[in-house]
Amino acid sequence: MKSVTALIASALLSISIAGIMPVLAGEKPVSQWQMPPTIAIIIDDMGHNRIQGERLIALDQPLTLAFLPFRRYTTVLAEKAHKQQKEIMLHVPMANTRQLDLGPGGLNPTMNQGELVLTLRRALKSIPHVQGVNNHMGSLLTQQLKAMDWVMAELNHYPVYFVDSRTIASSVAADVATAYRIPTLSRDVFLDHEQTEEYVDRQFQLLIKRAKENGSAVGIGHPHKVTVDYLEKRLPELDEEGIAIATVSGVWAMRNGNRSMFAEGEKRAIRPALAKKE
Repeated sequence: MKSVTALIASALLSISIAGIMPVLAGEKPVSQWQMPPTIAIIIDDMGHNRIQGERLIALDQPLTLAFLPFRRYTTVLAEKAHKQQKEIMLHVPMANTRQLDLGPGGLNPTMNQGELVLTLRRALKSIPHVQGVNNHMGSLLTQQLKAMDWVMAELNHYPVYFVDSRTIASSVAADVATAYRIPTLSRDVFLDHEQTEEYVDRQFQLLIKRAKENGSAVGIGHPHKVTVDYLEKRLPELDEEGIAIATVSGVWAMRNGNRSMFAEGEKRAIRPALAKKE
């Protein structure tokens, strides 16, 4: 009998062919399978910690890894992750209500449109094999309609999706992205606000509960040792529980009739730029 992961891989064959989800491939179209509850796990803040980053890349499951721009290990880890069929995102720093430092590539409310767009464009081009974007912090900027309009107008040029990390309930980022018809999802569960195994386990169970209720759910974690330890142990158990794991683009396709995100030639290619180190 095929495992759940094998079933979802088969079900998403046409996604793989369309280039939406190269991690998953199989034998039959989605219409011939009843999709199991499916989770996507995004790991934010990639690029700082090489050891935990390499452990995440080595996992068999199709994780989605969100890289901060211009960090010490961003380029080397993103290249390794791509070779291991992980999905790559830009984790773009955005201004927060606590005024925490954003680091290189950050977007803040003092920028005019030209400054913000140029900073975002450079950050996007610094991430090898990028397929999507989500916000790092952003509890301040994602509430600002004008800034989000500038962000989404720029992202709309490229073949990337957007995930609203929802670091604040009043975020308008997903709404603006949707208005631009950018493929858009929102985070359902944060896995590791508290860095204990008990907390991570409780949040992971909540993620599975949401997936069972809604068909799919998106969780966000970070390259903390406790999180990586937990995922190494827990993810191989999902097949027996009837839970599948997919990339973000795979979940988007499941929710959107298995259609392609972008028509061929519809968007501008992202030309990689040389990344600066932090």
